[in-house]
Amino acid sequence: MPASMQQRRHAVAFIVILVLIESIGFGIILPVMPQLIMGLGDVPLSSASALGGYLMFTYAAVQFFAAPILGAMGDRFGRRPILLYTLLALSLDYLLMAFAPTLFWLFVARFIAGAASSTFSLAYAYITDITEPDLRAQRFGLVGAAFGGGFVLGPVIGGLLGEFGPRIPFYAAAGLAMANFVYGFIVLGESLGKRNRRRFQWNRANPVGALRQIASYPVAAGLAFAYFLYMLGHFSLPATWTYYTMEKFAWSESQIGFSLGFAGVFMILVQAVLIRWAIPALGAFRTGLLGMSAMIAGFCGYAFAATGWQLYPWLAIAALSGFVTPALQSIMTAQIPANAQGELQGALSSLGSITAILGPLLMTQLFALYSAPDAAFYFPGMSFLAAAGLSALSLLVFMFAARFPGAAPEESTR
Repeated sequence: MPASMQQRRHAVAFIVILVLIESIGFGIILPVMPQLIMGLGDVPLSSASALGGYLMFTYAAVQFFAAPILGAMGDRFGRRPILLYTLLALSLDYLLMAFAPTLFWLFVARFIAGAASSTFSLAYAYITDITEPDLRAQRFGLVGAAFGGGFVLGPVIGGLLGEFGPRIPFYAAAGLAMANFVYGFIVLGESLGKRNRRRFQWNRANPVGALRQIASYPVAAGLAFAYFLYMLGHFSLPATWTYYTMEKFAWSESQIGFSLGFAGVFMILVQAVLIRWAIPALGAFRTGLLGMSAMIAGFCGYAFAATGWQLYPWLAIAALSGFVTPALQSIMTAQIPANAQGELQGALSSLGSITAILGPLLMTQLFALYSAPDAAFYFPGMSFLAAAGLSALSLLVFMFAARFPGAAPEESTR
């Protein structure tokens, strides 16, 4: 096997491990965040969910402006230095949250994290740099599977550690982020050759400029809008799952952690195994349709579940949504030149940031409104029902955009 091919495979393995460790660190804190907010703010669960939404808003608002800059810097200086910067900043974020004496310091930590939140978008750009177009969907699936793997281990570990105190998982997350930085510093090489780099331009290194550039590619622009709607609904899960299961089923931190770990197992199965069959057999277009349809069904199942155990089969079905991002990425990256892949990922990060600004606020406010003691109509699953509607709209946009003239035939119609 040629040395260059060996090096590429090693690089893919490095990126997958980086994403795995990063997602473990993220997942560790999910089961205990409500307890930390309630303790620092001395507020009930419904109010804590609203505060949690504001924390996610802070993170996303900063990310909205920072992501295009980091993506453009990746196109200019290479992926490696920007990846290392993000990992170092995230370790500081987790430490601040672990030591936070007041709610204010949680917001400071989220501000820092938002300014360095490009690990996953840079990982996708890195994979794009070193992978032939016909293999990208499968490798994007591996990155997604690594994220799912972190959701198997992270929430389970966080739920177990949370039994010893709501701050303990944050120390563990900080340690993982720092270990990730050291690992990347030692083993991660650069993926973007100098001939494929482009000059840094401030008029493109901002959310509006990056999105304007993507708008010049009609297929990518339409799919980016579908991605926006999909992610807007998707945020109902990380924003309200912990609060919802505590409110409706009185779950403990460990039960919440195990449920998210269960979802992660099926996400790994989808993105590491089934995606290898789905893309070649169905094509990116039909694979995306299947994933979006499963997500709609899952959200409806969560909203109307009568007992806690009923959530588990819906989590398994909704895991097929792991097809969506690889399918969208596969079609979109085929429309964009090599020297603008970082810009594409930065633009998608900005769209993700907008959804992370709007989604958590919308979903946590819906949960607070329909789960408060004085609620006129008690229905804590309202956020999931709203997410199902947004996912259905995303499906319609995706069906139109992927069939737009100019879409790569092998990706849109196979």
